Amino acid sequence: MTGPWLSVVGVTEEGAAALPPSSRRLVDDAEVLIGGERHLAMFPEDGRERLTWTRPLKHLAERIGEFRGRRVAVLATGDPLNFGVAAKLLRHVPIEEMVIAPAPSAFSLIAARMGWSLPDVECISLHGRPADRFRAWPAPGLRIIALSGDAETPPQVAKMLAETGYGQSRMTVFGHVGGPKESRSEALAADWGPAIPDLNTMAVECVADPGLAPVPRTPGLADDLFRHDGKMTKREVRAITLAKLAPHRDALLWDVGAGCGSVAIEWMRAAPEARAVALEPDAGRRAMAADNAIALGVPELELIDGRAPAALAGLPRPDAIFVGGGVSDPAVIPACRAALAAGGRIVANAVTLEGQAELQRAYRDHGGELVRIAVERAAPVGTMTGWRPAMPVMQWSAVKR
Repeated sequence: MTGPWLSVVGVTEEGAAALPPSSRRLVDDAEVLIGGERHLAMFPEDGRERLTWTRPLKHLAERIGEFRGRRVAVLATGDPLNFGVAAKLLRHVPIEEMVIAPAPSAFSLIAARMGWSLPDVECISLHGRPADRFRAWPAPGLRIIALSGDAETPPQVAKMLAETGYGQSRMTVFGHVGGPKESRSEALAADWGPAIPDLNTMAVECVADPGLAPVPRTPGLADDLFRHDGKMTKREVRAITLAKLAPHRDALLWDVGAGCGSVAIEWMRAAPEARAVALEPDAGRRAMAADNAIALGVPELELIDGRAPAALAGLPRPDAIFVGGGVSDPAVIPACRAALAAGGRIVANAVTLEGQAELQRAYRDHGGELVRIAVERAAPVGTMTGWRPAMPVMQWSAVKR
C-alpha cells in the first residue's frame, strides 16, 4: 500500500452521527478500528477487526507499524494532536503515511462555554498524569482549562488550590462536554463538593487570597519554598545556574548530587515537559527532594539512589548536566562531559578548594566559562545592619562542541 494507511479520527461525545463526511469515510473504509471502549461503542459491530487501547498507550503505539499494508483507523477524543494519541503515533509512523482528522477539542468546547479566548488560557492535561502536576500552575488572574484523570481529579485540584492560597478560585467542571449527557458544576475551590462523572474537564479562574505571594515559574525560587538541611544551591546561585543550563521543551537534565532537588525541580518548572533525573546517595535528602517535587508541581522528577560516576551507567543521554555534589571526585566531570551529546550543556558548582581545583582543571582542558559568584546579605550587626557574606561559589559552565 502506498500513501497514507493510518487514519487518526477525532470524535466528540455526540458520537458517529456528528462526524463530518470526510472523517466518517476514513472510519468506514478502515479494515481495522482501534480506540478506547467508549469510542468503539459509538460504531456498530460489523465484523471488522477491533483493538482496544491498553495502558500505557505507548505499547500499542510501538506496535502500530505491524499494521502497515492495511487500512487502519484510530479513534481519539476531540483533536488527536491536543494532548492526544496522534503525537505518540507520530513517533513511530511518518506523517506522510497518516491522515489526522481532528474534531473540536475539549479545550475549544469549554473556552466557548466560558467565553474565554484560548490564547489567553493555560491548557494542561492531568489525564494519565499525576494530579500534583497542577501545583505548578496557579497564578493570580490566570485561567486554566485542565483535562481530568477521573472524578477524583477536581476535588484533588480544589484541595491544592485551597492549601496554596487560591481557595477563592472559581472552578467550573464540565462532564461529557459536547454530548447529550453534558453537565456543568460550579463552586469555589474552598467549597468544592459537587458529584461529577469520570469523564470531565475543568475550567479554573485563579483568585489569590489577599496578601498571597505567588510562586513564580521563573528560576530563583526562595530557599524556604524547599525542604532542605542547609546544603542546597542557594537562590541567587540557582538562578544563575539555571540560566547557564538553558531549560527547553522535552529536554532531559541530569542533576548529579541533587541534594533537596532544587535545581532539577526548577529545571522542570521552567520549560514544558522538561524532564530531570536526580542522583542523590543520601536517603534523607532524596526524601526531601521527593516532597519538594510534589509540592512544587513536578511529581515526575526521577530520583536515583546513586553516586556518580558509577550511577550514570545506563541513564538516557541528557541534554544538560548539573554537578552540584561530588564535584571533588576527579572522575565525575569527565564522565559527565563524556555522556553529553554535541551541543549539550554542563554546569558545575564548587565551594571547597578540592572541588574548585577540579573546575579549574575542566576549564583548562575544555574551555567554557569559569566564574566566581559571591553573595552578601544584609543582617543585624548589634543595633545596626551590615553585610554577611555567604561562601563564594566557583562555577564552571561549557557547551560540548
